[in-house]
Amino acid sequence: MLGRLLAWEWLIPCLLLAACSAYAPPEAVIGMSRDEVLLRMGKPDMELPSKDGSRLEFPRGPFGRHTWFVYLDGNGKVSRVEQVLTEQNFSRISPDMTQAEVRQLLGRPSAVQGLARDRGVLWNYRFENNECLWFQVELSLEQQVRSAGYGEPPECRGPGDRS
Repeated sequence: MLGRLLAWEWLIPCLLLAACSAYAPPEAVIGMSRDEVLLRMGKPDMELPSKDGSRLEFPRGPFGRHTWFVYLDGNGKVSRVEQVLTEQNFSRISPDMTQAEVRQLLGRPSAVQGLARDRGVLWNYRFENNECLWFQVELSLEQQVRSAGYGEPPECRGPGDRS
């Protein structure tokens, strides 16, 4: 019985360590091959060509506050890693940008909401901040940015608050 208990005591820390390694801090992947990154971080949400190789997109959501872009050079090795859900990137979103340009800059949204009267959609991005905020991009039916700014996610509203 004692031996089984000790085995369980080791299992939980091992599972936690595995979960953390799947998140993969950026310093840990520089120089790794594509296959090593996939073993560590799992399957990317998207892989796109970049000017020097390719880019792997790893959103950590829906409640995650990071999206990692992992850039591979022409030899398939990680050359850099970037966490893209930043206020600096949010400030680059402007009216008339296309939906594809927003996706290229910020990656996949955490949540997508349809707007009333078929006006388009609202893309929501959770990000690391000290307030209860997310970044929102309103896209028209023509897939153009209509507006962008900060809003309050539903979990931050109090009971009975329907706003």
